[in-house]
Amino acid sequence: MSHRLSGIAAQLYDGIKHAPILSPHGHCDAAWFASDQAFVDPAQLLVMPDHYVFRMLYSQGVPLEKLGLGGGDYDPRAVFQCFADHWHLFLGTPSRVWIEYVLYQTLGVDPLTPETAQQVYDQIAAKLATPAFRPRALYKRFGIEALATTDGALDDLADHRTSAAANWGGRIIPTFRPDALLDPTDKNFARNIEKLAQISGEDTGSFAGYLAGLRNRRAFFIKMGATATDHAIEVLHTEWVPKSEREALFQRVKAAPTPADCARFYGHMLIEMAQMSLEDGLVMQLHAGSRRNTNATILDRFGRDMGADMPVATDWVRGLEPLLSRVGNDPRLTLILFTLDEATYARELAPMAGHWPCLRLGPPWWFHDSAAGIARYFDSVVETAGYYNLAGFNDDTRAFMSIPARHDLWRRGVAAHLALMVNKRFFGIRDAEVLADQLTIGLARKTYRLEP
Repeated sequence: MSHRLSGIAAQLYDGIKHAPILSPHGHCDAAWFASDQAFVDPAQLLVMPDHYVFRMLYSQGVPLEKLGLGGGDYDPRAVFQCFADHWHLFLGTPSRVWIEYVLYQTLGVDPLTPETAQQVYDQIAAKLATPAFRPRALYKRFGIEALATTDGALDDLADHRTSAAANWGGRIIPTFRPDALLDPTDKNFARNIEKLAQISGEDTGSFAGYLAGLRNRRAFFIKMGATATDHAIEVLHTEWVPKSEREALFQRVKAAPTPADCARFYGHMLIEMAQMSLEDGLVMQLHAGSRRNTNATILDRFGRDMGADMPVATDWVRGLEPLLSRVGNDPRLTLILFTLDEATYARELAPMAGHWPCLRLGPPWWFHDSAAGIARYFDSVVETAGYYNLAGFNDDTRAFMSIPARHDLWRRGVAAHLALMVNKRFFGIRDAEVLADQLTIGLARKTYRLEP
């Protein structure tokens, strides 16, 4: 379970542990809240959707087929047994902390071992069959204030519409993810632009019409409650293409894209997105430094996002310089930066956030959202960026049940860090209490424009 706190850290934690949960960026499915159907079974709840789980098992030689992946029939009990047989592999990882929290605090089942796997399976299945463990009830039990999903720019957001119409008391909002319309290396790029024309009613055959179509979709997402966009890029590059060259570049990347043209176009479109955020107020999120789907065999057999994404080095200063030179001095823009390259926190990101009015630093992401990762993050960024240039916390999860666990781990990390600062006499307990509240929920509310 999470590390124990004492003294000032325990005092600070007690003041924030029951605060509401704001989940302003993540990958939960809006359909869960639209239909409010029971989760199917323990394997599909805890094992199959979680790439943290199956990447660890795969690293120890467990075939992904044994985890019910790859399509076809599967035996959920066998999948869960396989997971329990390898439960020891997760010792020392944040996955162990999160899943233990889910098992013992959220679900209240017996200790998981290979011998108790089927008994625990039955206990979980019985819980999931009750109304108290349906998505809307859990949302309320968890104390969630708002939950943002991540949705493709062409999505009709039907599940968001259904959830809102049910008037059940939850706030499920979309996030505008336009990568498939911005990145010419996407194999469906040209087809996606044609679909954008059909949905938006704009003639996307020209660059001007394409921009109009994107504005149309952004406006639709805002109408449905969105407050943010999200962008993911492996090699960070922004570039302002002269107006005289944009139309020809747009036509080339649709018809016969070259790597150089693709990088140039995508780099320009990130600046266009930032400028649109000045117009419509959407917060812009940028995730950089992940090389996706590095295992070609797994990609071919099982598809994308199967645990083979890896961190790569990122040059934030040069990569963002054209964008920041154009819009970075305007405080109306909020651009939240996330990285998998921890070395950049102290070297680049904290100094950048400590200068540019538009920048905020996202919390430790993906491989680094652990107790040690949170401690390293604060050690790296606070001296240069301070606290109020941070974006607070978001759980960035696909596993709905793990949301309270992830927020609890962050809150413990906040308390431990602030207690250390008080003990070193950087500031007193009263300032620490204010900062604890800000880092728990206040900064996220402000940064994502989700004030209650």
